[in-house]
Amino acid sequence: MRVFKALVVIVILVGMAVGFFVYVPCGPVSETFVDILPGTGTVGIARQLQKRGIVRSALAFDALVIWKTVRGHGAGSLKAGEYRFDHAARMEEVYDRLRLGDVYTVTLVIPEGYNIFDIASAVAAAKLDSREDFLNAERKNTELIAEWVPPGKATSLEGYLFPDTYKFSRHAAPILMLTTMVREFGQEARRLGMTPDEVSRTVTMASLVEREVHIDMERPEVVSVFENRLTAGMPLQTDPTVIYASMLRGTWTGVIHQSELQSNSAYNTYTRAGLPPGPICNPGVAALQAALHPAKTDYLYFVADPTGKTRFAVTLADHNANVAAYRAGMKP
Repeated sequence: MRVFKALVVIVILVGMAVGFFVYVPCGPVSETFVDILPGTGTVGIARQLQKRGIVRSALAFDALVIWKTVRGHGAGSLKAGEYRFDHAARMEEVYDRLRLGDVYTVTLVIPEGYNIFDIASAVAAAKLDSREDFLNAERKNTELIAEWVPPGKATSLEGYLFPDTYKFSRHAAPILMLTTMVREFGQEARRLGMTPDEVSRTVTMASLVEREVHIDMERPEVVSVFENRLTAGMPLQTDPTVIYASMLRGTWTGVIHQSELQSNSAYNTYTRAGLPPGPICNPGVAALQAALHPAKTDYLYFVADPTGKTRFAVTLADHNANVAAYRAGMKP
């Protein structure tokens, strides 16, 4: 009888201990990160969690994993990665997060029309890397676009870092971020039916359109203006290329000066005929589609009116009238 009572007491105590370790929340009072490396076993994971104060007992966590596996209730391998904990939680919740791979990531938003300088600033703002290091990596790893740009021709990845919302680990290296963005571009290029031979020209044209106009339905007409000017041997005379040339030189102040319109840069479409030597930003789908399928027009000029709508013209006289209307609308 005494033995039976002792066993009952032991069972109760064990049950209380299990309940305490498994069901009573435990965890940090402030933000804590746990980085589980690939190949780490259950025992190693359990020890990391205990050391960081995420669970009370590594042994209890290991036992929970075994129990879940035997029972088949949500069993599965625990995923490597960095996890963020900022509140007390039951051990089972911690287990579920690791089983599902609920790793911590930093969101990086790249809007359409961002150039390499904009993207580098966004990366720095997200604390993923410094602006300078990201730009250096972007210029160094041009082999990522060798499928579309012949080796030695590209000086950067401009145009091929596809605009999207990305999620990266806090420790993501610049090459990983760049490779991911270029891969997204490649997938979109194939979806749009672009051949490797036409990608470079299409992206360059799309980048001009992306910077010139923000109304999707007007973009094919803007492309038609550029194509008509190229066919006629006229310079494109588009301000965004002049601005980009200044950015490359590190002299952009926010205002286009006469000296910049007369600069000898290969990106100066006021003094150089043809398309610039490469993209000036990273275009989105609408701009790429417009570059692939331009409208059929006789337009040679365009300018925005006071409402932001683009006005097109065939003759210089009509264009000058549109410009005069724009300037009149800008007056207070």
